[in-house]
Amino acid sequence: MSNAISVLSGDVEHIDDCWNRIGVHGDKSCPLLAEHVHCRNCAVYAAAATRLLDRYALAQDAHVREDSEEQVHAGPSLLLFRLGEEWLALATRCLAEVSPMQPVHSLPHQRSRVLQGVANVRGALVPCLSLADLLGLEVAPAAASSARVMPRMLIVSASGGAVVLPVDEVDGIHALDQQGLHGEVANENRFTRQVLQWRGRSVRILDEDHLLSAVDRSLS
Repeated sequence: MSNAISVLSGDVEHIDDCWNRIGVHGDKSCPLLAEHVHCRNCAVYAAAATRLLDRYALAQDAHVREDSEEQVHAGPSLLLFRLGEEWLALATRCLAEVSPMQPVHSLPHQRSRVLQGVANVRGALVPCLSLADLLGLEVAPAAASSARVMPRMLIVSASGGAVVLPVDEVDGIHALDQQGLHGEVANENRFTRQVLQWRGRSVRILDEDHLLSAVDRSLS
């Protein structure tokens, strides 16, 4: 959705994206390239990334791109997606967009397992987090499938700004009836509100409030 993301105008005006002009994505005339080889190894790039991570925000009225036309009005709107072999669902109210996967660039001296780096979202650098590490989940790789599966990026609107959460597959938006479906309240993980059995799948319904709080803590 073209208007889903809003970049704060002050960030664009005051930050020189030299990597797009004279760096690896530009004419490669930067004198520092000989020393750093790639812009992501340069202190200028790291400083710009840190500044954008602190200030970049999503418009509060952003809408989620719906990958599925199916809408059932029996329950709250949830985005169903997969990490490894595990299916999860997250309330669409905290999502801004579902986008194709973009390259993730690591940051110099990066030590956090949760923070994977930054991704370019419509020309702005956005922090990219490992959802599995954030949730404390042991995610097993999915079995090989003949079906064409496209990894996606969930762009989540946290209180401190936008973050990217890469996932292995997005099924679509559904309205799961959490009362009518067979399920159980999950106590083993504070991020899990409920586990439902739906269309032959075990779906973990995430608690968006706990998730967003963890996102903010991981970037503080």
